Amino acid sequence: MRDFAYARATDLTQAVAALADGAVALAGGTELLNWMRLGIADPDAVVDIGRLAELRGIAVHGDVLRIGALATLNEIGESALVRTAAPVLAEACLEAASAQLRNLATIGGNVLQKTRCPYFRAEAAAPGAMPWPCNKRAPGTGCAARDSGYARLALFGGTGECVATQPSDPAVALAALDATVHVAGPTGTREILMTDFHLTQEEAARAHPPPAGGPGGDGASATIENRLQRGELIVGYSVAVGDVSRHSAYLKVRERESYEYALVAVAAAVACDGARIRSARIALGSVAQKPWRLTSAETALAGQTLDAPSVDRALGAALAAARPLAGNEFKVVLARHAARRALLAAGGVA
Repeated sequence: MRDFAYARATDLTQAVAALADGAVALAGGTELLNWMRLGIADPDAVVDIGRLAELRGIAVHGDVLRIGALATLNEIGESALVRTAAPVLAEACLEAASAQLRNLATIGGNVLQKTRCPYFRAEAAAPGAMPWPCNKRAPGTGCAARDSGYARLALFGGTGECVATQPSDPAVALAALDATVHVAGPTGTREILMTDFHLTQEEAARAHPPPAGGPGGDGASATIENRLQRGELIVGYSVAVGDVSRHSAYLKVRERESYEYALVAVAAAVACDGARIRSARIALGSVAQKPWRLTSAETALAGQTLDAPSVDRALGAALAAARPLAGNEFKVVLARHAARRALLAAGGVA
């Protein structure tokens, strides 16, 4: 780790100005310090935003739940307001990491964490020192993971340049809740739907194609993962509170329960009229470079009975669009069973 400048922001304006000048934000530090140690990030300057009061707080105003970006995962998971208004988010926060990390990790930083793909997480002082090809670290070198047989790769939205997945648990819950991300930057504030906040590799490639006349697929789009622009900072999130958000559940399938990233995660929310589904939302985690909403299943479930056969029919059709790689075909089956369990749990069906 080399030397870098450090400053503590006293207000949001100062923080945004520092970011616009090229600094990176430090909040809980549970991700940034790892990036710097591994060589993923090599900033000249770090701006500490950890004491900005305007980024804190958990509150319900009318029918809207508002959460500041500096709220820690444990604060959210243990909040009576969140557990009542949106239990899926509380559960997702408490399923993330370990208790020690959750005491520091913020929900603003958590949704920005990078893939856990081991081919990306290699320790290398510079992109040219990577022990294998990785377009996220060294664009144009290739993707060593794609043909590796590694199980934790994307089922949706991947490309020949990258097939990594987004590992955040809270992001999946926020996507299922149709949350809004509130962002501040040099040109003011703006809002981004959580379902649009992250980009799959396919979306990034369409938004940032290689130069005209250049090779088809230069790997550069693999480094683009979300819609934040230079100098922008997540300020907080808002969630509409209602029958759907209150009847929600999170299920995380992993190899060990103590501390592990998901093979597949599911955030489900459902509102029913008696035994009939009025509205359903289903988001999968660890299957794409963004929380993956099963929108066709949500549409198919409207008006159906909330039971295993109805859910299985809708999920089977939605998951037919998956593109598994050699070594992770089982994740399609795992996702279907996990989504069924989560949706039935959200609706109170054993």
